[in-house]
Amino acid sequence: MSIITVSRQYGSGGSVLAARVASELGWPLLDNAFVDAVASSAGVSPEDIAAREERVPSLTERLLRALALGSPEAMPALLESTLPLSEERLLAITCEVIQQAAAHGPAVIVGRGAQAVLAQREDTMHVYCCAPRAALIARVCERMDMDAAQAERLIDTTNHQRAQYVRTHFGREWAAPENYDLCVNTAALGLQGAGDLVLTAARARFG
Repeated sequence: MSIITVSRQYGSGGSVLAARVASELGWPLLDNAFVDAVASSAGVSPEDIAAREERVPSLTERLLRALALGSPEAMPALLESTLPLSEERLLAITCEVIQQAAAHGPAVIVGRGAQAVLAQREDTMHVYCCAPRAALIARVCERMDMDAAQAERLIDTTNHQRAQYVRTHFGREWAAPENYDLCVNTAALGLQGAGDLVLTAARARFG
């Protein structure tokens, strides 16, 4: 199977890049909302899921879109579960969803430590999207309609949570370049150029 994982600094536009790459390749896109939809089937409210996210989602819109793109029939055991969702169970479900997505690939998988879960697979390309701090702040200010101080706090908090999530659950450094096949600066290249680079690399890697 052919799998692309996309990890991203908050404000880098990595989720937008991942959606474009998936669309261009004709592959399913599995983002955080899809993982949370499956997890919520185990008996936890969307609000509780949102509080545990490795990033802040626009939950309702992304949930509906992700469910439309996903393949719940591939994971009936997970969907039928009604056990209380502890942090450990949430992690186990997340990992199994990622692994099943990879087994039924191709797919583009965003966030949730997918680059760590699938680190040993040779049919996977791991991408990290980053940008200089000033570019992250400018993008978040524009997208979220907030001032620079608010944007800085949101960026720092979200990226710290993502790094802590990967370090705690997988013992890896989230931003370490050696954990990725391709690191793209979305400010230097632009989202269009960065996406083109990922697509070129994917086509060279997977044909």
